[in-house]
Amino acid sequence: MTTVTRPAPRLPFPNTVRWLLPVVLVLFFLAILIWLPWQARQMESSERQEQLIADTLWVEQTIRFQLGRHEEDLRGVGNEILAGASIARLHDRMASELKTGLELKRVRWVTPAGMVAASSDEAPLPQANLTPASRDAAERARRSRHAVYSEPGTQTVDPAGAPGAILMDYHLPLFRGETYLGSLVATYQLSAILDEMVPWWFAQDNQITLLDRDDRILARRAAAGPGHGVYTHKRALDLPGAAVTLMTDSVKSEPKLLPNLLVGSVIALSLALLWSLLALWGHISRRLAAEEALRQQMAFRTAMENSLVTGLRARDLEGRITYVNPAFSQMVGYPEEELVGRSPPMPYWAPEVMAEYQHRLANVLAGTVTPQFETIFQRPDGTRIPVLIFEAPLVDNEGRHTGWMGSILDISDRKRIEELNREHQEKLQASSRLATMGEIASMLAHELNQPLAAISSYTTGALNLLERPGVDGSVNAGTLKPALEQAGAQARRAGQIIRSVHEFVKKREPERQDVSVVSMVDSIRALIDLQARPHQVVFQTSIPANLPDVRADRMLIEQVLLNLTRNSIEAMSGMPPARRVLRVEAHHDVDAGQVAVNVIDCGHGIPQEVAERLFSAFFSTKAEGMGMGLNICRTAIEFHGGTLTHRDNPQGGTIFTFTLPASES
Repeated sequence: MTTVTRPAPRLPFPNTVRWLLPVVLVLFFLAILIWLPWQARQMESSERQEQLIADTLWVEQTIRFQLGRHEEDLRGVGNEILAGASIARLHDRMASELKTGLELKRVRWVTPAGMVAASSDEAPLPQANLTPASRDAAERARRSRHAVYSEPGTQTVDPAGAPGAILMDYHLPLFRGETYLGSLVATYQLSAILDEMVPWWFAQDNQITLLDRDDRILARRAAAGPGHGVYTHKRALDLPGAAVTLMTDSVKSEPKLLPNLLVGSVIALSLALLWSLLALWGHISRRLAAEEALRQQMAFRTAMENSLVTGLRARDLEGRITYVNPAFSQMVGYPEEELVGRSPPMPYWAPEVMAEYQHRLANVLAGTVTPQFETIFQRPDGTRIPVLIFEAPLVDNEGRHTGWMGSILDISDRKRIEELNREHQEKLQASSRLATMGEIASMLAHELNQPLAAISSYTTGALNLLERPGVDGSVNAGTLKPALEQAGAQARRAGQIIRSVHEFVKKREPERQDVSVVSMVDSIRALIDLQARPHQVVFQTSIPANLPDVRADRMLIEQVLLNLTRNSIEAMSGMPPARRVLRVEAHHDVDAGQVAVNVIDCGHGIPQEVAERLFSAFFSTKAEGMGMGLNICRTAIEFHGGTLTHRDNPQGGTIFTFTLPASES
């Protein structure tokens, strides 16, 4: 018997799944149909809010621009008052301000006593009758010397505005030197500000309100009816002295869903073709608008570049000039048409620096540019002008290097100032040296008396020997020679002292050279000894034999050393003799590449209140001092790239330290 095996029966698909899946799909479809309009509504709502914010910001900037224009005009009126213009002239000028802006109701010049000195009114009142808020603003303007606005307020009787109008005063303080002449007061009517400064198209879509600091309504314009409170935005006008807020409330309500989604879908499909055509038209319109905006931007940039006082020059990769602005043409004296397209050498290159131009051009063509350098240009009449050039790669919008852009500044005035400063410093240094020589003149005379007296004694003795010859009638040369040698030594000593003074005070141009610290100290040792001897000060030096030379102007550094040692000697004049020791030490700072020199005394030290002004010009603790010694010392050291500082000596007194660059040789 054959057994037939039947397949097991399949379980039926669960009913729940069979009806749940279509329902879910339908609900999903309906949800999408509902979500898309809702999302569109939300996006439209957000766009409306963003557009309102942008328009409010534009309106606020428009109001501030108009108020700023009035402020500039009022400053011009204030300048005429300070220049002494007549009352009739001031009245005409103030009246013209009211014609240019209907939001301005009155302009008055109010004196400190509250009287009206001039006004835009045909028959002004003698008293200003300012409100308390306006008087407070006038006082704040007087104290700060800056123009301020008053807090807005209601004036029930106002010949310039409607009864009960809310007004705001702008106070411009007038000072002739330190004399306060009162305020130039411009009165604005806030409702007129909204009427005159807010564009009509914006007022048709929005209710515009001005609020005070407590959100009280100052003025309102609702050309299309009250706002719905759905789309609102506040923006402070940022008026100095007054808190006024611009609030906009759109008359548009929230967008609504379509009443029939299916009808809306059909309409949307039907309008798709029209939308595509409108989109194409919008694209063309935006393209034309973008081209117009680009033309305006190019015109603006051209006007901006033409107004610059900085010269602009563009060159291609081969060195040809592709662009110059009017400032550059005026600087070099050649018109634009003679420069654009020109290849090197350029007509404004000076002959004496032609090699420098050629070398720098070769580096530029090789791709190496010096970002900042100074050079000289030559005008057609042969005039040389020093210039400072900033140069950078010129890259197009695709990132390709197409040339080089340079900014050129005429630094003739700066060079003249630097030369005047240099001459002034040289005169101060020469004056300081002469003053130092004046102080030691008496000591110099005393010092020269000793060798001159010795010379006189030795020569007298030699003459006496010549008058008393020996038995055989001859003079003993061995007896005469020591006296003449001593006289010669004393003469050389006196000559050395005179040469030291002459070398120190003679004027010459600064000249940097490699010089040793030891030689500079030895050169002025005689002068230091002249100052130290009357005060019984012992002068000591501690300078290593292997100390490297410094790169400096010998005479300037010798002057610094002499000034510092003189101050140290005078600081120890009241100390016990055992403490009157002046030391000059030096060491090499290898890491910094500098040589540091210390001038150490054991004097009375420097009080804190004196130390704060020690290096200030014309500050001195001496009754006869000029107050320029230490200031000149610091200037001389900083001229060499070093520093001059001081600190307390642990053993009492002060240590002055200055640094100089070590010689590279």
